[in-house]
Amino acid sequence: MKQRVSALLREKFGREVVLEKPRDRSFGHFATPIAFSLAKELRKSPMVIAEELASSFDESDMFSSVEALKGYLNFRLSENFLSEYTVWALQNPNQFAKQERDEKILLEFVSANPTGPLHIGHARGAVYGDTLYRLAKHLGYDITAEYYVNDAGNQIDLLGLSIQLYGREHILKESVEYPESYYRGDYLADLAEGAIEKFGKEILSDESRQKELALWAKDGVMEIVIKSLSDLNIYFDTFVNESSLYADWDRVMQKMGDGVYEKDSKMWIASEAKGDDHDRVVVREDGRPTYLAGDIVYHNQKFERGYDHYINIWGADHHGYIPRVNAAIEYLGFDSSKLEVLLSQMVSLLKDGEPYKMSKRAGNVILMSDIVEEIGADALRFIFASKKSDTALEFDLSEFKKQDSSNPIFYIQYAHARIKTLLSKATVTKEDISNTTLKNLGESADTLLFDALLLPEVVEDAFNSRQVQKLPDYLKALAASLHKFYYDVRMIGTDDEAKLLKVLEVVALSLKTGLSLMGIEAKDRMVKEEE
Repeated sequence: MKQRVSALLREKFGREVVLEKPRDRSFGHFATPIAFSLAKELRKSPMVIAEELASSFDESDMFSSVEALKGYLNFRLSENFLSEYTVWALQNPNQFAKQERDEKILLEFVSANPTGPLHIGHARGAVYGDTLYRLAKHLGYDITAEYYVNDAGNQIDLLGLSIQLYGREHILKESVEYPESYYRGDYLADLAEGAIEKFGKEILSDESRQKELALWAKDGVMEIVIKSLSDLNIYFDTFVNESSLYADWDRVMQKMGDGVYEKDSKMWIASEAKGDDHDRVVVREDGRPTYLAGDIVYHNQKFERGYDHYINIWGADHHGYIPRVNAAIEYLGFDSSKLEVLLSQMVSLLKDGEPYKMSKRAGNVILMSDIVEEIGADALRFIFASKKSDTALEFDLSEFKKQDSSNPIFYIQYAHARIKTLLSKATVTKEDISNTTLKNLGESADTLLFDALLLPEVVEDAFNSRQVQKLPDYLKALAASLHKFYYDVRMIGTDDEAKLLKVLEVVALSLKTGLSLMGIEAKDRMVKEEE
């Protein structure tokens, strides 16, 4: 809707036009401050320019009025335009808010080490990444969701050691002395039992086989990870294993040229010359590659695949890591501006106002799967998408278990279900609703319809700004408008029943489409607690 208005004004004025929504809807549906930007060029006051521009508009199917007010141009969309757009949206629900884009994007997110189940911190990046992915898909981007499996290095060796220690203590009943660093959690029990079944009990005591055990076990851990993600309605198109990249090490280092050098028996990347605080070690004295080494080879592989844009979603603790990766990309001969790094902040959990207690079976973390089990995937997805990813998030689980209006996901779902219930009670037929025109709607119905038809603009803005919280914010506001309209306006059995229910059908479409872009399925029936 906004795109069509923008296109018409761009053609008329021969330039891009900024469109805003007036706070006071009585002024119109859209407004533009174009007269202010033309004032210096035309040497006239914005008020005079706005009056002249307003009078230049002939009658059109798109606008019922174009008025000048304090230098602004205010546009009111015509009933014909809104009615035609409504008919198209209801007849093409799967195309509503969709676009076509000629751009290939590689989106990498989660990428947690395959050494244990996902914790609640991983969940935030997972939900943010998947929502961004869904928005991009809907907008027509050719986007690939990728998981980078860090299956090389010390963390994998530690997995083998941790399984051996757990198995020796809990299965072989040996006395075990635990080191300072090791992995904890009940998931180790299944891995230890599986290792015995595959390799025999001796695998638990043979230190020389820790690597072999770890490489076998990381596939089992990835199964746990993938299952947890699928329970949250999150799926990946591709997985890239770090361990598979090192066969290309020599070629990639050759590509780096002067970007790498040897000093103190270590290999360094000259990242300071590219804006980093100082140069970084790529290969240690003992020949083991650092975490950065894997990222250099991985980003070379990424860029060689020829996407137009690359997005990484990392934890906020990786902020300082960005300059060194950008430096590597530049040394590899690629344009580092094509890489966009988005950060995901920490999460704090409460339950009934108190800090959430970690479960003993999870080790020293709060498992994502535990929270999904407690409040459901829909609530978790909604919570994590409802605040900017780069700001800290604290929420109380008990708030999202309530079946009343204090729970925002319930509030939105109930709005959709309420519309479906009204439609089931209609005294007019589906054909009556479909064939009715939206003449003389009245201000409240007109406002509700306009708000419902704004979803395409919200989707585009949420993706372009990378602020996915704009979508749940919109859905909450639309649900609030629907509930108010429901209490204020009698519909069933009135002369206006058909056209008012048609408006509600558009609201339901926007709620359903918006929820689906958050990985949540809209509900047609719900039971509301007494408030």
